[in-house]
Amino acid sequence: MTARMHYLKAAPGILDAMLTLHKYLGQTGLEENLLNLVYLRASQINGCAYCLDMHWKDLRAAGETEQKLSLLDAWREAPGFTDRERAALAWAEAVTLVTEGHVPDEVYNLARAQFNEADLANLTLAVVAINGWNRLNIAFRTEAGHYKPAAKSEIAGSASR
Repeated sequence: MTARMHYLKAAPGILDAMLTLHKYLGQTGLEENLLNLVYLRASQINGCAYCLDMHWKDLRAAGETEQKLSLLDAWREAPGFTDRERAALAWAEAVTLVTEGHVPDEVYNLARAQFNEADLANLTLAVVAINGWNRLNIAFRTEAGHYKPAAKSEIAGSASR
């Protein structure tokens, strides 16, 4: 698939805005791997090849197993996910698919059992952010496959999507 346009070159302010958002998310105390699992799951739902490639590689570089990542689409039935990850994934799916019945109370209650109010608000912002990236990359057909994860020392404290 050929990119329609390079939106970050056309409107560099988009990158600045999104990186500011991710810099904030990196300071919230939410675990990086948890955020990347949420990013990867939302990207699976949305079908964003660029973000799938990125977050899969970031999770592998951070030590997640291939088995866990290959079972992410079936996380409800798959072993290896913590209760906190399961709550975050259920929340991410419900927020991503908000037009399919809003966010059910059952999912909210599950999330609240694992996250305090601030963390749940920040997790929701993370879902908003990845859905934004997905829509940008899908709309403009950003080419997937070229992403390389930064060395851990390079990304510590920096913003990434």
